[in-house]
Amino acid sequence: MTATATATTAWPQALRAARPEAVGTVSSVMGLVVDVVGLRAAVGDLLTVGDGPAAVPVEVVAAGEDRLRCMPLGPVTGLQAGLPARGGGTLRVPVGRGLLGRVLDGLGRPIDGRGPLRAEAWVPVEAAAPHPLERARVDTPMPLGVRVLDTLTAAGRGQRLGLFAGSGVGKSSLLSMIARGTAAEASVIALVGERGREVREFLEDDLGPEGLARSVVVVATSDAPPLVRQRSAFVATRIAEHLRDAGLHAVLMMDSLTRVAMAQREIGLSVGEPPATRGYPPSTFALLARLLERAGTGPRGSVTGLYTVLVDGDDHDEPIADAARSILDGHVVLRRELAVAGHYPAVDAVASVSRVASRVTTPAQRAAAASLRAVLAARGAAKDLLDVGAYVAGTDPRVDAALACAGDIDAFLRQGMDDHAPVAESWERLERLVARLGGTA
Repeated sequence: MTATATATTAWPQALRAARPEAVGTVSSVMGLVVDVVGLRAAVGDLLTVGDGPAAVPVEVVAAGEDRLRCMPLGPVTGLQAGLPARGGGTLRVPVGRGLLGRVLDGLGRPIDGRGPLRAEAWVPVEAAAPHPLERARVDTPMPLGVRVLDTLTAAGRGQRLGLFAGSGVGKSSLLSMIARGTAAEASVIALVGERGREVREFLEDDLGPEGLARSVVVVATSDAPPLVRQRSAFVATRIAEHLRDAGLHAVLMMDSLTRVAMAQREIGLSVGEPPATRGYPPSTFALLARLLERAGTGPRGSVTGLYTVLVDGDDHDEPIADAARSILDGHVVLRRELAVAGHYPAVDAVASVSRVASRVTTPAQRAAAASLRAVLAARGAAKDLLDVGAYVAGTDPRVDAALACAGDIDAFLRQGMDDHAPVAESWERLERLVARLGGTA
């Protein structure tokens, strides 16, 4: 390089180094909000409040004419008015196949004690959803390793599926079964708002070494700041997106989408948004659409999204469940009644719907699934009569078939936590069951 070229390159660098550092001041700390004055920044920018080891990173969540409203990404203990605030760029996320087998916190930092990450790059957490006309069509099955899902609620590669249930019905256990049994090349698992006690249990007991080896786990426990809980969903999504852009077919599992919405509710209300439906501000529903649309197919790879939705009081029509159902490509309903009876996974096959099932199954497979669904629906409709012993045999052939083959039906719908169900074997078993039902009817 010539002396002229060196001088040309060094001069802008010298100007940047000599530019005075912009420093603002914390004007107030109230609840979850840190107000900063005297500094220009945009929504989503990171600031550092304080000096030295006690400095706390905050993110700008709202900007006014005279102040920035920020929320902390760490403990607020020690923050006070008058502390200096400095700009610090935007949140960046480690990505790449080198993250497989690692456990990260809600901001993408390792917490498993296994040393530095072998990331291919550090990219901004925000990214645009795939262009609607550049998305590949969902036309390839995505086996999940769970018999009832692979046959009666068949998923496609790049689909976004919701698992709807109340607390303690088995959503996390179902996710762990999928993580171990899915045919995806990689899994990204986001545990948002989980109890700290359950994280290690999930990693060691539910996921296991085999599942963890091909997974990236992002954890933001319930005691994490609301912004970290909200950001953890986008960190996991960004990691999955990078795998998709590399041509892989990944599964993104998020437990739970409801806790992401709750974190956004805390953020929105803290900065002055008006409460709307059940206290959720408008930004919550905009965030759900922005987050969920980022999963799906791309020009090369795909991200199959599986999101648990914690329905409030087992009300499947509460606002978050209703909004998520309208965006997602299908929903799996888990019933408390089945879980109480020891029926696991507690999937209500009749109430569960996959909007892409017709594109990823053959006509014969759809016919077999429809036959079993019809028998299950008939048994459910006659439940009151059956409970009081008022059903008369011969009234409905489908109910008769359901009663005659009750043991076989329940055995098909149930599956142990450690049982892997190959998809071809599941379809063969369904065909044999439907043949017996038809013969009985």
